[in-house]
Amino acid sequence: LEKIFIEKRIYRTIEEIETFEEVIETVDKGLKPYKKQFYREITRDDILRLLEIRIKRISKYDSFKADELLKDLEKELKETLHHLKHLTEYAIAYYQNLLDKYGKGRERRTEIKSFQSVVATEVISNNQKLYVNREDGFVGFGLKKDDKTEFITECSDLDDIIAIRKDGKALVSRIKEKVFMGKDILHVGVWKKGDERMVYNLIYSDGKSGRTFAKRFAMPAIIRDKEYNLDQGNPNSKVHYLSANPNGEAEVVEVKLSQSSTARKKIFDFDFSELEIKGRGARGNTITHYPVRKVDFKESKGSTLSGLELWFDEASGRLNKDKRGKHVGKFNGDDQILAITKSGNYKITSFDLNNRYEPENKTILIEKFNPKKVISAVYFDGESKHYFVKRFTIETTTPDKDFNFISEGIGSRLEFATTSDNPEIEMEVVKGKGKDKETEVVNLEDIIDVKGWKSIGNRLSQHKVTKVRPVEEPEDSGLEEGDEENVEMTEANSSLSSKKKIYQPEIEEGEQASLFGEEPKEQVLVNGQPAKAKPAKPKEAEQADLFGEEKEEVKSGNLKAESDGNENSDQKGFSPGETIDLDL
Repeated sequence: LEKIFIEKRIYRTIEEIETFEEVIETVDKGLKPYKKQFYREITRDDILRLLEIRIKRISKYDSFKADELLKDLEKELKETLHHLKHLTEYAIAYYQNLLDKYGKGRERRTEIKSFQSVVATEVISNNQKLYVNREDGFVGFGLKKDDKTEFITECSDLDDIIAIRKDGKALVSRIKEKVFMGKDILHVGVWKKGDERMVYNLIYSDGKSGRTFAKRFAMPAIIRDKEYNLDQGNPNSKVHYLSANPNGEAEVVEVKLSQSSTARKKIFDFDFSELEIKGRGARGNTITHYPVRKVDFKESKGSTLSGLELWFDEASGRLNKDKRGKHVGKFNGDDQILAITKSGNYKITSFDLNNRYEPENKTILIEKFNPKKVISAVYFDGESKHYFVKRFTIETTTPDKDFNFISEGIGSRLEFATTSDNPEIEMEVVKGKGKDKETEVVNLEDIIDVKGWKSIGNRLSQHKVTKVRPVEEPEDSGLEEGDEENVEMTEANSSLSSKKKIYQPEIEEGEQASLFGEEPKEQVLVNGQPAKAKPAKPKEAEQADLFGEEKEEVKSGNLKAESDGNENSDQKGFSPGETIDLDL
């Protein structure tokens, strides 16, 4: 349109036109002889675009350049029509072009992983330190450090803080730089929502009755900044003893009564493990009617809660109770976790669910820590380019600290680690000058003895090792050693039993039914007549064959001989065809 409008000088026909509508009609008439050249109808908008062309562009119009542009447009149009007729070939060529353009050197760097819901309070790091002024009743991470200030623990900006006072009141509040939670604070710590394993042991005197009560309770749910009565709420009530136990531990305390009391025994022990764990509003059990002067800690006991089953989620590197990932074990009290990473570090931690470990298969071994177990490890030394094996026991006791037990050269990495009593690996070895690989299974106990955790270890093989992988352990059948014979005996007995069930003996007159329902031997014919039966001779009791082979006669040691059985023929015996199960 622009080429025709400028080259045919149609713009000159509108110089003397007075109205805009007439201008549009004039241009349309000027283009009428050329409308057959276009693929579609010329619209009013097309004419308006022509009228907006500047004079400067008209004076510098390049006809040759316009012709070249038109040729390119016509060529692209033909290609497009061809692609529409051959869509399959076009699609293949399109994706091949993508591979050539964005393939080599442009590999994907992002990773596709599964997501899980994350609670911010569980993953935030401990970036603050919690302090308390028990006398004045202030708690926070910005308290002035003086003689009255006491460090409690490390915490984060999102944690909730619980404070239990001497008047029997409990209060939970969001941590701040400085917050007042009441004077005479007995206990302060980080409160975790839904934590039913945090158990508080409390002894208090009721201000109304004067009796002393003991109780064990948990506080898994609360309302922030609301005071809760841990006693009966009566005035002048007093807390004598309080302990917070993260894993439901109990203890024995020594109760000392007032000297003015009329009780004969003024000092006695009380065991918290005898109490059930109830809610915070429970009154508790009465331990004495007399006034109490003091309660002292005497002896600690283990947890009264069942062991905590934990799993390790390799995707997130976190412990959980939701059965996600690998089962780690059952934990009680002071149990610890051993974690070994691919970088050759081991670390001993508590079984706190907030602990973090290396995710995405970077943690090679994680299990319940047993200091007596021997760790067998195979690692690749980055300097010598050889595989080494070492066996050692954990000698350090510092928790939450990484200890490196392999060489620190660039490229060194841990390939295998186990605490199994039979540490076996499968390795691919290249022997001689050939390139053929041989697979060998070796027991690490045969290569090296137990040494210190800082030792280098022995070379895994004198030949070139290309790959190391653990030997696949057979599935646990639940049988102990020697159970193969039991399996064979069971199968043999079952087959014997099936034979007994199928066989139905036929009994003639005057004959006694076989006690065990045995299949009789074939009768021997003499001159076409059955042989006469010989009188039975008493035989010693024989042991039943363990593998279920049929004997001519099977007798139990607890049963009498056949002659004795005839004397007791009046007693009720076994019916024909009945199956009898014997314990061998």
